[in-house]
Amino acid sequence: MRITQTLVRSGQAVAVAALPLALTAGMPGVAAAAATGINVTTSGGTVQVTTSACVTRSNGSMGNASLLSSGQANFAQGRQVTLSGTSASQSAAWSSVTSGTYTVIVVCADGSTAGTQSVTVSPVSSPTISATATATASPSRGVMGGMGSTSQDYGTVTYAAGGVLVAAGVGATVWVLRRRSRPNRL
Repeated sequence: MRITQTLVRSGQAVAVAALPLALTAGMPGVAAAAATGINVTTSGGTVQVTTSACVTRSNGSMGNASLLSSGQANFAQGRQVTLSGTSASQSAAWSSVTSGTYTVIVVCADGSTAGTQSVTVSPVSSPTISATATATASPSRGVMGGMGSTSQDYGTVTYAAGGVLVAAGVGATVWVLRRRSRPNRL
């Protein structure tokens, strides 16, 4: 009984530890799993691959990387880029990649495959500007704020009349309160 509980608990711990990796594996813009020997990331329409598996140089190159779309089956059919970097880390990038699912393959200069990884590129939304759009003039005095969405500038007479009404309201309130404080006399 004790051994079974220990195995169940350890299995749950492994499942919980693997959950974040499983959730982020298919997310665009998140680094793909490095278990294949390559690390693939996307940002907008750019796909980048990094590896440290290609350590030998041949004819000045560490190797090549190829970006294959869904209809392509082998390395030669994809968009090929030469790896750049040092013996510690090599990288390649593709720009202007349209949305879709791609396969990235890295082949080192010695002919060995560093890894293969699938990646999804999300569509990039860009703002569009109409050909008939026209510029509008901005207000010369800034935004005219006010109470209750007013946008009219009132003159001195309006402010004076408002002040008289406020003073009359305050005077009436004082008069009523003073009358209430007197005892009722019949």
